Amino acid sequence: MNIRTLEPKALWNHFADLNAVPRASKKETQVIQFMMDFGEKLGLEHFKDELGNVFIKKAGSNGYENRPTIIMQSHLDMVHQKNSDSDFDFATQGIEMLVEGDWVKANGTTLGADNGIGVATIMSLLASTDIAHPPLEALFTIDEETGMTGALGLKGGLLKGKILLNLDTEDDDELTIGCAGGIDLTAKRKSETELLPDDMKAFLVTVNGLNGGHSGMDIHKGLGNANKIMNRVLWKSRENFGLRISNINGGGLRNAIPRESNAIICVPVDQVNSWQEDFASRSKNIKNEYLSNDDDLSIFYQETDLPKRVLKTSLQDAILAAIYSAHNGIYRMSPEIPDLVQTSNNVARVKVNDQVCEVLCLTRSSVDTEKFDLTSSLTGAFEPAGFNISFGGNYPGWTPAPKSDLVEMMRGLYSELFKEEPKVVACHAGLECGILSTNYPDMDMISFGPNIRGAHSPDEKCQISSVQKYWSFLLEALKNIK
Repeated sequence: MNIRTLEPKALWNHFADLNAVPRASKKETQVIQFMMDFGEKLGLEHFKDELGNVFIKKAGSNGYENRPTIIMQSHLDMVHQKNSDSDFDFATQGIEMLVEGDWVKANGTTLGADNGIGVATIMSLLASTDIAHPPLEALFTIDEETGMTGALGLKGGLLKGKILLNLDTEDDDELTIGCAGGIDLTAKRKSETELLPDDMKAFLVTVNGLNGGHSGMDIHKGLGNANKIMNRVLWKSRENFGLRISNINGGGLRNAIPRESNAIICVPVDQVNSWQEDFASRSKNIKNEYLSNDDDLSIFYQETDLPKRVLKTSLQDAILAAIYSAHNGIYRMSPEIPDLVQTSNNVARVKVNDQVCEVLCLTRSSVDTEKFDLTSSLTGAFEPAGFNISFGGNYPGWTPAPKSDLVEMMRGLYSELFKEEPKVVACHAGLECGILSTNYPDMDMISFGPNIRGAHSPDEKCQISSVQKYWSFLLEALKNIK
């Protein structure tokens, strides 16, 4: 089935057009121009700020001209992740989409439904001639996924509306009214190597087949982290069999739970048989631990060419100890909101070679003091190993306002339309609402969206029937916001 035949046709066609445009975070030049051209073609007021955030404004439809202006907001960038065996170039190719039953997914890559469905939704409203709506201010931010720099740099006074609908959440029975803040931690130091000792055999060790996922929305699921699993395997091999490390290359983006890791290691020839037996036993135990939620996990090795140099043993031991000590996953659950992760960390990227040793983390929390407490804990893990610690991308959380007029209206409308109560929640992902409220403190905000699963991984998919539900809810909301 062709995605362009799905209902609502306008939304899916705009999504298909958008997905033909490369739009990696921090590389949004083409999609910014795409949106500016879109506004130009429609003859609507449009402009961009110095960062690249795009604004398009549209008057209210007949009978709705004097209603309060609604700000519709989504981000233009998407997470670029692909399977290791996928021959795909995000810089030049459009996303290859597939329809499987009630779901749209991509062929071996992320789909970009996060937040492309939101962008396509707003495009559909802007292009419509028969949808009832109040005056609209569309805000398309850039670089949400790797620092939220578009929202952070947005100046006050550019938006006139007092009500904002953010279309960047992933469960169609939820109304999101709060979110976590976050901060990037980078631990980096120079590498120290020496010539490979004699009588060694080299192996490429691989951890793959993990589900991965969104490092905020999926952090509570107990999914395997390829960097932590690799470190566990190497730690015991170093301790028992004299293993020497040449390099480690694991994970990718900070906001994605790492799915794969590779390491080139060397083992003394007289220890190879014992190491292989231990590796098989240890790998089996780890796979059994993750059988219920990462049943495709694979841990294996294959012989490879001997490297010329390996890490000095003192550095090797210090790095493995630091990564072992670095907290990964849930740090604290909220004591006030049931089932909400309050603070977490994702050990997202490990790069070790003969030039540099680097670990990238993303720490999230809805409580700033606790966020910084966790980064202090991570600093305590990495500094003794000689790492220099730097921080970036710090952004605030979004404090819930459960009794606001907008929340009360949306809750009642959802119940009326779908004959059930929505879940009014705060989420552990980073949304731009908290940042936007710093320059627009009087703005009433809410976030909602259709069912999206596996965001930030090549397993990302979006439910067709849920998009239809979400679309109908949005159209009614635009009629009822007064």
